[in-house]
Amino acid sequence: MPKVVIPDTSSLILFDKIKELDLLRKIYTDITTTKEVTEEFSLDLPGWIKVVKVKDKKYQEALETQIDKGEASVITLAMECENPLLILDDRKARKVAEKLSLNITGSLGIIYKAKQMGAIKQVKPLIDNLLTTDFRISEQLVREFLILNDEQSEDY
Repeated sequence: MPKVVIPDTSSLILFDKIKELDLLRKIYTDITTTKEVTEEFSLDLPGWIKVVKVKDKKYQEALETQIDKGEASVITLAMECENPLLILDDRKARKVAEKLSLNITGSLGIIYKAKQMGAIKQVKPLIDNLLTTDFRISEQLVREFLILNDEQSEDY
C-alpha cells in the first residue's frame, strides 16, 4: 500500500464531475496534492486532501518544459515522497512518471481498486457517468474494463 497518494488535477476534476471524489478517501488514507493542482481545480478541495508545496521548484520548472504545471508539480512531489502513488490520466505525464520509475495509476485504476476493495459494487455505473464527461476512452477499452470486472455488457 502506498504511503501517500497524489492525484493530479484532471483526476480530481473527473471524480468531482461524476460525484465520486469521496471514492479516493474510501480506498486510501493519505491523499496529498500540490498548491498548483488546487489552483487548476478551482473549487475547494475536501479537508481530507492535504495540500503541500513542492520543495524542488527547479525540478518542477524543468518538468514544466514537457508537461503542464499541475502534472509537473505532482511528479515533483512524488519524487520527494517515500512510496508514493500518482494518479495520472494524461499519456505524456504518465510517460514522464514511468521514466522516473514512479508508481502510477489512472482514474480507471482507482475505479478498479474500489471494486476490488468492496468500496463500490459495480464499475458500470461509474463508467456510464465517465462517458458523459470529456474523459476519452474507447468502446473497446470500456468492454475490456467491464469484462475485467466481471460486468459484461452489450451496451459497448
